[in-house]
Amino acid sequence: MVHVPSFAEDLARPGSVFASSVFTVGERTAANRRGLAGDALARHLAGRWAVKEAVIKAWSQAIYGAPPAIPRDELDWREIEVVADAWGRVAVTLHGRVRDAVIDCFATPTSSAQERADGASGVDFHVSISHDGDHAIAIAILAR
Repeated sequence: MVHVPSFAEDLARPGSVFASSVFTVGERTAANRRGLAGDALARHLAGRWAVKEAVIKAWSQAIYGAPPAIPRDELDWREIEVVADAWGRVAVTLHGRVRDAVIDCFATPTSSAQERADGASGVDFHVSISHDGDHAIAIAILAR
């Protein structure tokens, strides 16, 4: 859950690189294409931020009892990209170290090198975003 007004303050802080450090060029471009600015942009990006946090929490819960595959302070949030289809339904695309770590976490002993290289981890994140008042909330379900 993200408090949108606080999130908007972080985005608007002079000299802030927060948005460019946690959102991909594609995520920022998609928001710009929709003509979002000010409060509407903050609301939109707060929902995307909530998804990214939910993905990390679902992944962490799925490996309960094991250390995080990537320590939180080493995580590149841009490697968790929130995309939307033509109807606005959201999904997650993983990139780089995050993608590789998810594959490593859930690969089976019988996974071939080619399956691993193709990203065939057998893992899907199902995500949903909602907004209510000053808050954006997201849920991520990791399915294997």
